[in-house]
Amino acid sequence: MNNRPLLLDCDTGIDDALALTYLLNCDTDLVGISTVSGNTSAQQASANTLALLALAGRPGIPVAVGEHDPRTGAYRGGAPHVHGGNGVGDVSLPGAGTPSDETGPEMLLRLSRVHAGELDVVAIGPLTNIARALDQDPALPQRIHRLIIMGGAVWVPGNTTDHAEANIYNDAAAAAQVLTAGFDVTLVPLDVTLQHTFTDDDAALLEDSGHPLHLALGTMLRRYIDFYESVDGVRAAPLHDPLAAAIATGEVAITAARSVAIQVLAEDTEDRGRTMAADGRPQVQVVTGASADADAAIRARLLSTSRHQGVTQ
Repeated sequence: MNNRPLLLDCDTGIDDALALTYLLNCDTDLVGISTVSGNTSAQQASANTLALLALAGRPGIPVAVGEHDPRTGAYRGGAPHVHGGNGVGDVSLPGAGTPSDETGPEMLLRLSRVHAGELDVVAIGPLTNIARALDQDPALPQRIHRLIIMGGAVWVPGNTTDHAEANIYNDAAAAAQVLTAGFDVTLVPLDVTLQHTFTDDDAALLEDSGHPLHLALGTMLRRYIDFYESVDGVRAAPLHDPLAAAIATGEVAITAARSVAIQVLAEDTEDRGRTMAADGRPQVQVVTGASADADAAIRARLLSTSRHQGVTQ
C-alpha cells in the first residue's frame, strides 16, 4: 500500500464520494482535499466533502474550495442529470465544518513544498486547480511525486460527447496545460474505468451495513445506477473515480498501460476535450487494464471502517 502523503482534488459527485470513502478506509496519509467545479460547483463540492468527512469520523482533514470557473468561459452548471442537484444524488447530508482559508491552488502549492518530492496528487475532477497552481509556479511538477488523473477517453468513445470524457471536457484548456507541464502522470481514462462497475447488489451491501456513511453512499449509488440504466439499459455504474483512487494507493494493480504523449483539443469546437495519443514528449502512462479483482477490492474497502470511525461492523 502506498503510504506517501496524498492530496485529493475532486468535484465531489457520487463517484468522488465513493473514492473519498475508499481512501479514508485505506487509512492513507490524506493531507488535504481541494474542490473544483465539475459535477457540481466547487463550493457545493466542499460542503459535500466536509459532510462525508464528518460521517466518516475524519473532520480534521482540511478542505479547500478551489476554482469555480474553468480556464476559459464560465461554470456550466454541473451534471444534475447524473449526480443530482447537490452533486450527491440529492441525498441530504449533515452540515459539517468549514473549509480552509486557503484556495485549492494555494493548498496544492503549500503541500507541494511541505512534502517536496513525496506528494501524490489524485485528481478526479477537472484540472483547473492544478493549472492555476502552474500559473503561479511553473516548477510545481518537480515537487510532485506522481499525478494520478481520472480523465480522458483515448481509444474509446467519450461520455460527454462522442469524443470527450467529462473531466477533460469541463476544462479542456486546463487539461492541455497540465498534461504537457512535465508531471509524472498516470492517466486513468474511460478506456479502463468502463471495465469496472458496481450494481444494485453493491448498493444493498452498503445500505445493509447500518453505518450512516454507508447508508448515504448506497442511496447515492442507486441514483448513479439509475442514470446509467437510462443511457445504457444496464443497471451498472462504472467505477471511474474509485478505480483511480485504488490505483493511486497501489491496492489495485495496473495490468496494461501505454506510455504516450497526450494531445488535448482545447478549442471550443465539437471536438473540445478530445484526448488523443500523439508522438513526442512529455509522455504519460495511460492505463488500459487493471487487476480483475479491482471491483472486489474497492467494495471491501468501502464496507470496512477506518480506525478513525466510531461505528464498527
